[in-house]
Amino acid sequence: MAIQRGKIKKAPCREIVDYLIRPGIEGDLKRSYQTILDINKAHVLMLAKQGIITREVEKKILRVNQDTAAQQADPQFEIIPDVEDLYFNFERYLIKQTSLEVGGQQHTARSRNDLFATENRIDTRRFFIDTSRRFIRLRRALLAWAKENKDAVMSGYTHLQPSEPITLAHYCSAVLAALGRDYRRFAAAWDTINRCPLGGGSMGSTTWPIDRDYTAKLLGFDGPVENSLDCVASRDFALELGAAMAMAAVTMSRTAMDMYLWATPEYGYIEVDDSCAVCSSIMPQKKNPITLEHVKSKASHLEAYFISCWGAMKNVPYMHCRDISTETIRYLWTAFHEFNAELDLLAVTYPGIKVNKSRMVESAKKNFCTVTELANYLVRTDGISFREAHTIVADVVGYMQEKGLRADQITVEEINGFCEKLYGFTTRMTQEDVARALDPVRNAESKVVKGGSAPDEVTRQLSLIEQQIDSDEAALDRREKQVKDAKAALEAAVESEIAG
Repeated sequence: MAIQRGKIKKAPCREIVDYLIRPGIEGDLKRSYQTILDINKAHVLMLAKQGIITREVEKKILRVNQDTAAQQADPQFEIIPDVEDLYFNFERYLIKQTSLEVGGQQHTARSRNDLFATENRIDTRRFFIDTSRRFIRLRRALLAWAKENKDAVMSGYTHLQPSEPITLAHYCSAVLAALGRDYRRFAAAWDTINRCPLGGGSMGSTTWPIDRDYTAKLLGFDGPVENSLDCVASRDFALELGAAMAMAAVTMSRTAMDMYLWATPEYGYIEVDDSCAVCSSIMPQKKNPITLEHVKSKASHLEAYFISCWGAMKNVPYMHCRDISTETIRYLWTAFHEFNAELDLLAVTYPGIKVNKSRMVESAKKNFCTVTELANYLVRTDGISFREAHTIVADVVGYMQEKGLRADQITVEEINGFCEKLYGFTTRMTQEDVARALDPVRNAESKVVKGGSAPDEVTRQLSLIEQQIDSDEAALDRREKQVKDAKAALEAAVESEIAG
């Protein structure tokens, strides 16, 4: 069969084939083989329904599409780059199996522009659903780890300095809240993704009486993209997803950095499971938390993929062009892969972590993270202002550190020395009061206000988070069912037309 490329008389040059066409075909064979054929089936069903092609032509075309679909693992037809892309290779096979008169009718009222725009969204939708599952799995893994560690009292940190006593579960609740926001940003892209561009034509629609609502339904979309130019010119869903993944990667990188520090002998708070670590080839004592290192680093890749998409899209005319259809989304699939790696690596790390609770609480007793509550005790006991109490305790801490003493060694005598020196009074606190103020467990458990670290309050926070995860998963189930039901309906309609 002679190769036709419109009015173009020459085959594509080697550079175009090597850098653009062949990689595009290879990507479509891996990612979009069934997608293109599903779009063909929906379009052909619609053409016959609208009386644009005959039922006999419809039947012949659908048979070949079904035959082509069954060959995905081992195509029995030649795939060549000279015809520019996988779709034209499919069409070439269709025409060979039927005729130019019959097979040539498949592309009536359609352009590759709206075909590829639809292909992009269907492929993205499939990646979106898979990634959403992984995202929810990560959130559940962290939630389970939090529930196991409601009693793990530790220092909270600001500026990487000991701050106030909290629990590990309280920390996890904070990260889960951030991941929940990250998930909502990611999930919100569905409303943009799941609109069907098919029927937009090259950019100006068509004079054929097509039914865009019908093809959108057959392909599992919520409805069509309303404007034909917008059908082919828009790829902003890639920007939405890229930004959402990059932001979520930052959250994961930050919590991975915390755990990376906590896993050092200097902290000694946690130890990752052997399955999530690697050894040194020379130093026998080493146990390197490799999953955390990669989670931290891959965030930079997600940022780069987003910037690449944004950069390829900016200053591009609002129309169809290869900048939009190809270069803008070139790394979206890689971004999904890297983001999935982040989600899975972190999700597999949490369950096996050993938490050294005694080391955590002992550190909190010594490192002065409890002295804010000591200042609060002075305010309550002696009726002084918080700023006065703050000054007294600051001087006490300075004195203890100069002497090489720990927080849990503070006595009433040291406190009174500075109370008298600074403000001319002695505290009514007893040594028992001081001990209670400096007890990190009591300290963490006393913060009962909304958002605090008290066990019941953290349980409330985690309960709300679990409800949100359940709700997110139910919404994802509905979306996935919508797509699967549409696919089943499409196949049933095709088989019915072939058999009819």
